[in-house]
Amino acid sequence: MGSDGIPPARRGLPALLMDRSVPGRHASTLPVCDVPLSPLPPADLLRDDLPLPEVSEGELVRYFLHLSQLNYAVDTTFYPLGSCTMKYNPKWHDEVAGWPGFAQVHPLQPEATVQGTLRLLHELQQFLSTLTGLPAASLAPLAGAHGELAGMLIIKAYQRAHGQDQRDTILVPDTAHGTNPASAAMGGFKVVTVPSDAQGNVDLGALKDAMNERVAGLMLTLPNTLGLFEPNVLEVSRIIHEGGALFYGDGANFNALLGQVHVADLGVDVLHLNLHKTFSTPHGGGGPGAGPVLVREPIARYLPAPIVQVAEDGTFQLVTPESSIGRIGGFAGNFGVLLRAYCYIRSLGAAGLREVSEQAVLSANYLRVLLKDVLSLPYERTCMHEAVFSAALLKAYDVRAHDIAKRLIDYGFHPPITYFPLIVPEALMIEPTETESKETLDAFTAALSSIVREAREQPQWLRSAPHGAPVARLDEARAARQPDLRWRPAAP
Repeated sequence: MGSDGIPPARRGLPALLMDRSVPGRHASTLPVCDVPLSPLPPADLLRDDLPLPEVSEGELVRYFLHLSQLNYAVDTTFYPLGSCTMKYNPKWHDEVAGWPGFAQVHPLQPEATVQGTLRLLHELQQFLSTLTGLPAASLAPLAGAHGELAGMLIIKAYQRAHGQDQRDTILVPDTAHGTNPASAAMGGFKVVTVPSDAQGNVDLGALKDAMNERVAGLMLTLPNTLGLFEPNVLEVSRIIHEGGALFYGDGANFNALLGQVHVADLGVDVLHLNLHKTFSTPHGGGGPGAGPVLVREPIARYLPAPIVQVAEDGTFQLVTPESSIGRIGGFAGNFGVLLRAYCYIRSLGAAGLREVSEQAVLSANYLRVLLKDVLSLPYERTCMHEAVFSAALLKAYDVRAHDIAKRLIDYGFHPPITYFPLIVPEALMIEPTETESKETLDAFTAALSSIVREAREQPQWLRSAPHGAPVARLDEARAARQPDLRWRPAAP
């Protein structure tokens, strides 16, 4: 860190290609054409007002390589995004996904020609069932929220099949993932929020008051977005089931539970998993993803199509369950992500998967203890996969969680999730995962400690951060609504 608080690296973008352009330079040399030239399109379809940069090949390579080095990535830095499980993922899983026998298979091939692929999907279904205790699985959903939507449609189909058409409401705790109420609404349900108690658990009294003949189900994030396990989960399950509703488990935080518990034993009826978080595929940037949905046996008939079954002759087939909600995506799911998850499970085995959750929980609690006197800790409890802190006390210095996040960039760290969960003021949600070393966590702690000192002594540094990033602090609302994607020459 320099004396001005700016890291030596990250001091600006390279000059844009258009600004580097020099007439006559080119980055490629084409051979003499050895086939007849095709005529150009009609003149009214051509234009000559599209100036392209003229640069050498070396300049072109250096420009794009420099741009790539400005990006944060799981492979280059600590990525403590709470509830996102941004962990290092084994590279050989990517290699396997690129093998021709997998990468070049076509989803419309006859089933007889893709028996190996179907066997892999069938075994993955069984692996996920073994890990969760839920016997039936569909791999079709293409993302976590997609799995949630599938789960909501399954619950709706189940309730209607049992003559419960009036059940049009889903209960969602205030510690749920933000996609839960959105998925329930997209599934055609009304959403009722259930508040938390002083310990960050579901308020059982409020849950009982909310239960009535219109409730179709409850969506519970396991563990919740405070990073806490619900100690009253069996009582929650009893209340829901006695009221005629189904218990939906949001398994996006399953990294904390691998090998520790069968969610079926907690009373969960329907569950989705984020394979792109827990099981090997990095998911930053909006994809790729896979959100398989798993259910109890009486609900299996409603699973989205297709699922893989073994025929009487021992072959593997794609089938549609008897009362399926239908197809919710293309073909049999996002195969590349499913394949990586299969490799992850096979390579680690039962003991390795259990160690994943043990190390992830240990890492989060290590940070919880180190940082509890640096930032406020709203819930003084052992956490699971992530720890949620509050920067509310720094408001006395006119410093917000957003400012801390921006200043972390100057220290070379990706910021954690801020302002979520909503029930924690000035929230900082930190998930270290199992793949970060003690040294990395110590360095992150030291950076946050230094930033909190700055907040008290030089708060202006935080309010104007980042100082050394390629782009200074943006008006993020305007950037999202009015993005500037065009190059314009500098004014003379």
